[in-house]
Amino acid sequence: MITLDRLLNVLGGYGVRLCGRPEARSALLRSVAMPDASDHHVAGDVLLAVGTCSIDEAVRWAAAARATAVLVRPTRVGADVEREAAAIADRSGVAVLLADPVVSWSQLAGVVYGLVLESRETASGRGPTDLFSLADNLADTIGGAVTIEDRHSQVLAYSRSQQAGDPARLETILGRRVPERVRELFQRQGVFARLAATDEPLFVPADADHGLTGRMAVAVRAGRELLGTVWVSCDSPLTGVHRSALADGARTVALHLLRSRASADFERQVESDLVTRLLEGDADAETVLSRLGLGPRETRVIAVRAHTPDDSHAALLLAFEQATSGFGWSRPGRSALLGDTLYTVLPAEGAETARQWIAALRTELPARVRVTAGVSAPAEAADLPAARQEADECLALHESAEPGAVPPAYDESWDDILLRRLRTAARSGRTPARGPVGTLLRHDQRHGTSFVVTLRAWLESQGDLTVAAERLGVHPNTVRNRLRKMGELVPLDLFDPRRRLAMTIVLAALEDLA
Repeated sequence: MITLDRLLNVLGGYGVRLCGRPEARSALLRSVAMPDASDHHVAGDVLLAVGTCSIDEAVRWAAAARATAVLVRPTRVGADVEREAAAIADRSGVAVLLADPVVSWSQLAGVVYGLVLESRETASGRGPTDLFSLADNLADTIGGAVTIEDRHSQVLAYSRSQQAGDPARLETILGRRVPERVRELFQRQGVFARLAATDEPLFVPADADHGLTGRMAVAVRAGRELLGTVWVSCDSPLTGVHRSALADGARTVALHLLRSRASADFERQVESDLVTRLLEGDADAETVLSRLGLGPRETRVIAVRAHTPDDSHAALLLAFEQATSGFGWSRPGRSALLGDTLYTVLPAEGAETARQWIAALRTELPARVRVTAGVSAPAEAADLPAARQEADECLALHESAEPGAVPPAYDESWDDILLRRLRTAARSGRTPARGPVGTLLRHDQRHGTSFVVTLRAWLESQGDLTVAAERLGVHPNTVRNRLRKMGELVPLDLFDPRRRLAMTIVLAALEDLA
């Protein structure tokens, strides 16, 4: 079920404002109603006050319909109208949603009906356009276990029936994706290529080594676009009415997927726009966070890149699709795709929560996809643009790390980030090249001396000759002699704390060059 708050997040893109009754944001919405002169018993959680521009009249209709909220489109807008609506809402106990008069009722009704009804649960726990119900109906008609998958072999729905079921199907359902070994088998057999090329159902023979009984498969297509596939477990090819039922079922699945995708794409667009405004700092951050349903709490920004050896764009789009799948209220974070990076604003005080989110996203992607990520420090609403930069820098750090490294978080890795910045500055020629460290480095390169490593060891040991010598594996007198020779080459001024600090910074910046 969707909440009023989530509905407002979407309707806000159409200029709809909530007036009064802020506590109603958490109310669950199960039904939508419109006034009907022939039916005096209209009831629903959200009333669309079509036929009136009077806020008073709209609220009376809503009260009669036992509605939590009423959507009304007044003839004029302004602060005085909003104050009037808020006063009426507080008196009546009905939340008033004011729509911009330039937005048509057909647009508003389409959004409200789509969001509320698509997320509604029935007594069986399934929505009215539920793919699971369709899978059950197909299984009953055909007489075999049915699985509906998307174009990436991820499970969208499956039937209760286990007739002709097999170990591979059970593993597919439990993992919510066709096992990689089975995908590779189908790839070698040309199954995916044939599904991509034809609308006709095809038979895939049994393979005991992979735990497979026979299967009939058919493409789910919208025009030329492959949306997914329907699979039926069976010992031999389907014929007659069973084959026709499978083909008809694929067309029905296509309608469901198109409708679901349209609703999801709209949600994604609204969410992505709001998240982008937060990260770019061109919005009232507190208000936008509220519209996203995140509330006034600390968040972290996660930056993610995903790619395969042969394609970076498809993997990133798939990651974005996974990060934004389902209605916003059912997800912990809110995401946007900017350039080649997926950004997610996630309520999280600890970095481990963000890493768990990244790990969950990773498990939803194919095994061949490489995921790198960075996590910002905890941030208040106004600090999200800075948090985005922190996440970017942590992402760059993760991309340069060894495979399997834990995604870094800024509050844990700020020192590594600082050194990375210094090294970048050094490579671009923005550190002094003619200072003491630069001179010693050139001397080492020309004469094979070890002055720079000795200076670094002495500074890191805070001037303790014995500790520095242990680090270098030499006698303390060797360190003392090297320091004396360095002092003959350049003015080190080792007893000046500002000079020591400056040399420490330069050495850190040049660490991978020295």
